[in-house]
Amino acid sequence: MILVRDIFQLKFGKAKDAKALLNEGREIARKFGFGQRRALTDLTGASYRLVLESEFNSLSVWENAMKDGLGSTEWQQWYQKFTPLIESASREVFSIVD
Repeated sequence: MILVRDIFQLKFGKAKDAKALLNEGREIARKFGFGQRRALTDLTGASYRLVLESEFNSLSVWENAMKDGLGSTEWQQWYQKFTPLIESASREVFSIVD
């Protein structure tokens, strides 16, 4: 089992806009094999961070979901609305041990 954490540094004042787009993005992601997703916002550290966590059975399942989802027109249209809110992004991939 793996955990993928996508970390977005939002532009100042854009957290409300990003959170408003989350439900739409979640529905699209679900269609392409992204299972349970969790969204987190910062309480400490850098401000205006949005973290999306997803669990997958294996790296190959995650890779296939990424290939299918990110290549879709539906996802790309949604992402065009989301990217103007982002200052930077990073990704962490973990193996779940327990």
